Amino acid sequence: MTVNMTKGQAISLQKNDGGSLTAVRMGLGWQAAPRRGLFGSRTREIDLDASAVLFADKQPVDVVFFRHLVSDDGSVRHTGDNLVGGVGQGGDDEAILVDLARVPVHIDQIVFTVNSFTGQTFQEVQNAFCRLVDETNGQELARYTLAGGGQYTAQIMAKVHRSGPGWTMTAIGIPANGRTFQDLMPAILPVL
Repeated sequence: MTVNMTKGQAISLQKNDGGSLTAVRMGLGWQAAPRRGLFGSRTREIDLDASAVLFADKQPVDVVFFRHLVSDDGSVRHTGDNLVGGVGQGGDDEAILVDLARVPVHIDQIVFTVNSFTGQTFQEVQNAFCRLVDETNGQELARYTLAGGGQYTAQIMAKVHRSGPGWTMTAIGIPANGRTFQDLMPAILPVL
Protein backbone atom coordinates (compact mmCIF):
# COMPACT_ATOMS: atom_id res chain seq x y z
CA MET A 1 0.00 0.00 0.00
CA THR A 2 1.43 3.35 -1.06
CA VAL A 3 1.58 6.29 1.34
CA ASN A 4 0.93 9.59 -0.46
CA MET A 5 3.25 11.85 1.47
CA THR A 6 2.92 15.52 2.26
CA LYS A 7 5.77 17.97 2.75
CA GLY A 8 7.54 17.23 6.04
CA GLN A 9 5.89 13.84 6.56
CA ALA A 10 8.11 10.95 7.65
CA ILE A 11 7.52 7.21 7.37
CA SER A 12 9.45 4.32 8.87
CA LEU A 13 11.12 1.93 6.48
CA GLN A 14 10.44 -1.01 8.80
CA LYS A 15 8.45 -3.85 7.24
CA ASN A 16 5.13 -4.93 8.73
CA ASP A 17 6.75 -8.14 9.98
CA GLY A 18 9.27 -6.11 12.02
CA GLY A 19 12.18 -6.56 9.62
CA SER A 20 13.88 -3.72 7.80
CA LEU A 21 13.92 -2.97 4.11
CA THR A 22 17.23 -3.94 2.57
CA ALA A 23 17.13 -2.24 -0.83
CA VAL A 24 15.05 0.70 -2.06
CA ARG A 25 14.72 2.70 -5.25
CA MET A 26 14.08 6.42 -5.22
CA GLY A 27 12.36 7.02 -8.54
CA LEU A 28 11.85 10.44 -10.11
CA GLY A 29 9.40 11.25 -12.87
CA TRP A 30 8.30 14.40 -14.67
CA GLN A 31 6.78 15.74 -17.86
CA ALA A 32 7.22 18.98 -19.74
CA ALA A 33 4.24 21.28 -19.25
CA PRO A 34 2.51 22.24 -22.52
CA ARG A 35 2.89 25.86 -23.51
CA ARG A 36 0.53 27.89 -25.60
CA GLY A 37 2.17 29.37 -28.63
CA LEU A 38 1.35 31.01 -31.90
CA PHE A 39 0.67 27.60 -33.42
CA GLY A 40 -1.20 26.02 -30.49
CA SER A 41 0.06 23.86 -27.64
CA ARG A 42 3.58 22.53 -27.72
CA THR A 43 6.04 21.12 -25.24
CA ARG A 44 9.75 21.57 -24.83
CA GLU A 45 11.96 18.78 -23.57
CA ILE A 46 13.00 19.17 -19.94
CA ASP A 47 16.24 17.67 -18.59
CA LEU A 48 16.02 17.19 -14.84
CA ASP A 49 18.79 15.43 -12.93
CA ALA A 50 18.39 13.32 -9.80
CA SER A 51 21.21 13.22 -7.25
CA ALA A 52 21.78 11.56 -3.89
CA VAL A 53 24.13 13.24 -1.42
CA LEU A 54 25.45 10.98 1.34
CA PHE A 55 26.12 12.64 4.71
CA ALA A 56 28.00 11.59 7.82
CA ASP A 57 27.33 13.79 10.84
CA LYS A 58 26.02 16.62 8.61
CA GLN A 59 29.11 16.54 6.38
CA PRO A 60 28.80 15.51 2.71
CA VAL A 61 31.05 12.50 2.07
CA ASP A 62 29.91 11.22 -1.34
CA VAL A 63 27.41 11.92 -4.09
CA VAL A 64 25.72 9.92 -6.80
CA PHE A 65 24.56 11.74 -9.94
CA PHE A 66 24.77 11.49 -13.73
CA ARG A 67 28.55 12.02 -13.77
CA HIS A 68 29.28 9.69 -10.82
CA LEU A 69 26.81 6.81 -11.11
CA VAL A 70 27.98 4.68 -8.16
CA SER A 71 28.96 5.74 -4.64
CA ASP A 72 32.54 5.03 -3.65
CA ASP A 73 31.39 2.18 -1.37
CA GLY A 74 28.99 0.76 -3.99
CA SER A 75 25.85 1.03 -1.82
CA VAL A 76 24.12 3.74 -3.90
CA ARG A 77 23.71 3.56 -7.68
CA HIS A 78 22.17 5.92 -10.27
CA THR A 79 20.52 4.12 -13.22
CA GLY A 80 21.51 6.78 -15.76
CA ASP A 81 20.67 10.21 -17.09
CA ASN A 82 17.33 10.86 -18.84
CA LEU A 83 17.54 14.00 -20.95
CA VAL A 84 13.85 14.55 -21.72
CA GLY A 85 11.53 13.20 -18.98
CA GLY A 86 8.02 11.88 -19.47
CA VAL A 87 9.30 8.80 -21.28
CA GLY A 88 7.85 6.48 -18.66
CA GLN A 89 4.40 8.12 -18.89
CA GLY A 90 4.01 8.04 -15.12
CA GLY A 91 6.93 5.74 -14.45
CA ASP A 92 10.42 6.64 -13.29
CA ASP A 93 12.48 8.78 -15.63
CA GLU A 94 15.56 8.54 -13.40
CA ALA A 95 16.15 6.29 -10.42
CA ILE A 96 18.67 5.90 -7.63
CA LEU A 97 19.04 2.49 -6.00
CA VAL A 98 20.11 2.28 -2.36
CA ASP A 99 21.28 -0.98 -0.81
CA LEU A 100 20.47 0.02 2.78
CA ALA A 101 22.21 -3.04 4.18
CA ARG A 102 25.49 -1.98 2.51
CA VAL A 103 25.41 1.72 3.43
CA PRO A 104 28.42 2.23 5.74
CA VAL A 105 27.49 2.84 9.38
CA HIS A 106 28.99 6.35 9.39
CA ILE A 107 26.53 7.47 6.67
CA ASP A 108 23.48 8.68 8.58
CA GLN A 109 21.49 10.55 5.89
CA ILE A 110 21.01 10.38 2.14
CA VAL A 111 19.37 13.45 0.61
CA PHE A 112 17.70 13.22 -2.81
CA THR A 113 17.63 16.30 -5.01
CA VAL A 114 16.46 17.17 -8.50
CA ASN A 115 17.73 20.08 -10.53
CA SER A 116 17.48 21.50 -14.02
CA PHE A 117 21.00 21.41 -15.43
CA THR A 118 19.85 23.55 -18.36
CA GLY A 119 18.28 26.15 -16.06
CA GLN A 120 14.63 25.64 -16.97
CA THR A 121 12.28 26.42 -14.09
CA PHE A 122 9.68 24.16 -12.54
CA GLN A 123 6.99 26.30 -14.19
CA GLU A 124 7.87 24.28 -17.30
CA VAL A 125 7.40 20.95 -15.48
CA GLN A 126 4.23 19.05 -14.64
CA ASN A 127 3.44 15.77 -12.92
CA ALA A 128 6.78 15.72 -11.09
CA PHE A 129 7.11 13.15 -8.30
CA CYS A 130 9.52 11.08 -6.32
CA ARG A 131 8.61 7.66 -5.04
CA LEU A 132 10.21 5.07 -2.82
CA VAL A 133 10.00 1.46 -3.99
CA ASP A 134 10.98 -1.74 -2.17
CA GLU A 135 13.55 -2.97 -4.67
CA THR A 136 13.21 -6.60 -3.54
CA ASN A 137 9.58 -6.91 -4.69
CA GLY A 138 8.81 -3.75 -6.74
CA GLN A 139 6.14 -2.52 -4.30
CA GLU A 140 5.75 1.26 -4.15
CA LEU A 141 5.93 2.31 -0.51
CA ALA A 142 5.62 6.08 -0.65
CA ARG A 143 5.10 8.85 -3.20
CA TYR A 144 5.62 12.58 -2.93
CA THR A 145 4.07 14.65 -5.73
CA LEU A 146 5.20 18.19 -6.36
CA ALA A 147 2.31 20.62 -6.39
CA GLY A 148 2.51 23.52 -8.84
CA GLY A 149 5.51 24.99 -10.57
CA GLY A 150 7.63 27.92 -9.61
CA GLN A 151 10.50 30.16 -10.57
CA TYR A 152 13.07 27.77 -9.13
CA THR A 153 15.38 25.35 -10.91
CA ALA A 154 15.77 22.67 -8.23
CA GLN A 155 14.00 20.85 -5.44
CA ILE A 156 15.27 19.14 -2.29
CA MET A 157 12.89 16.19 -2.63
CA ALA A 158 13.36 13.78 0.26
CA LYS A 159 15.85 12.07 2.51
CA VAL A 160 16.34 8.67 4.08
CA HIS A 161 18.01 8.75 7.45
CA ARG A 162 18.95 6.33 10.17
CA SER A 163 16.41 5.96 12.93
CA GLY A 164 17.51 3.55 15.62
CA PRO A 165 18.30 0.20 13.97
CA GLY A 166 16.40 1.07 10.76
CA TRP A 167 15.75 3.89 8.32
CA THR A 168 13.08 6.58 7.89
CA MET A 169 12.06 8.52 4.78
CA THR A 170 11.07 12.18 5.08
CA ALA A 171 9.45 14.19 2.27
CA ILE A 172 11.18 17.59 2.16
CA GLY A 173 9.85 19.40 -0.92
CA ILE A 174 11.89 22.59 -0.58
CA PRO A 175 12.41 24.65 -3.75
CA ALA A 176 15.91 25.92 -4.48
CA ASN A 177 17.98 27.32 -7.30
CA GLY A 178 20.98 25.68 -8.87
CA ARG A 179 22.12 23.66 -11.83
CA THR A 180 23.99 21.00 -9.81
CA PHE A 181 23.87 19.39 -6.39
CA GLN A 182 26.86 21.56 -5.37
CA ASP A 183 24.72 24.67 -5.93
CA LEU A 184 22.06 23.17 -3.64
CA MET A 185 24.25 22.59 -0.59
CA PRO A 186 23.17 25.82 1.21
CA ALA A 187 19.52 24.66 0.85
CA ILE A 188 20.30 21.06 1.92
CA LEU A 189 22.22 21.78 5.13
CA PRO A 190 19.23 23.21 7.10
CA VAL A 191 17.18 20.02 6.53
CA LEU A 192 19.77 17.65 7.95
